[in-house]
Amino acid sequence: MQITRRATLAALAALPLIPRAAQAQDRPIRLLVGFPAGGGTDAIARVLAEALQASLGTTVLVENKPGAGGQIAAQALKTAAPDGTTFFVSHDHTISILPLVMKNPGFDPAKDFVPVAGFATFANALALSGATPAASLPEYVAWVKKQGGQGSVGIPAPASVPEFLVKLLGEKHGVHLLSVPYRGSAPMIADMLGNQISAGVGSVPDLITNHQQKKLRIVAVMGAQRQSVVPEVPTFAELGIAGFEDLPYYGFFAPAGTPPAALDRFSNALASVIAQAGVKARLTELGLSVGMMSAAQLGARERAYSAAWARIIKAGGFQPQ
Repeated sequence: MQITRRATLAALAALPLIPRAAQAQDRPIRLLVGFPAGGGTDAIARVLAEALQASLGTTVLVENKPGAGGQIAAQALKTAAPDGTTFFVSHDHTISILPLVMKNPGFDPAKDFVPVAGFATFANALALSGATPAASLPEYVAWVKKQGGQGSVGIPAPASVPEFLVKLLGEKHGVHLLSVPYRGSAPMIADMLGNQISAGVGSVPDLITNHQQKKLRIVAVMGAQRQSVVPEVPTFAELGIAGFEDLPYYGFFAPAGTPPAALDRFSNALASVIAQAGVKARLTELGLSVGMMSAAQLGARERAYSAAWARIIKAGGFQPQ
């Protein structure tokens, strides 16, 4: 009788452990996005969420937490339970740049996050609003000079790669270009479409639809070569602006301590969906160069990108805020 009672108690004590692992797979998966709905990152996340849901057999929800260049979403990831139900879809700015330009971002990617997998690279670009009477970067510079040598250029977030680009463009061409920070690309583009601001720097995924509809004009892109989605647009290097050849990345990150099995499950599903012709085509149409990166490859890319920008930021004399 005593043996039976002990065995029963042991079995009861083990019961919560089994459902917990199963429930982590059955509960909805959240994809945190650090930018508003309607922007490029949001559109990318929703394409992937739909495909991942079918692949994983689990509800996959996009949760927008906009503000501070992705900082709010990153802080939410830090405090999320490391149970394989929360992932952060992010590009270089939040992971590689913010920790360099803020004294206290509220998270440390090296300690608080674990890379899961990368799935694409993309290019940032300079675009002009419809009311700006210029069709190229040289024409835009000439127009700014006619306006007294001063111009305002929207950027999706302060202390970002676009801000450093605007500063360099102004110095290169002898004009004063003021960076106007927004809470993501969506409100910046809205002001450009309303001709409230003459130019903006954002990612090609953010700008491509309005460029194709001729509501905005992309006039220069980052990268060592032209982007296939806008082959007519020259690179900044072609226009004499060096230093922006290395392309930023998109990847998924999870809270530190997330079980390896959960990371592998998600990574394998991601590899499967981005290999699907339909998904790859949709992401390519959004301006991405799609390609799978393992967790190790994504981590190495993040560290290299961060180190490169640390040198650029230091050389530019920028002080963390």
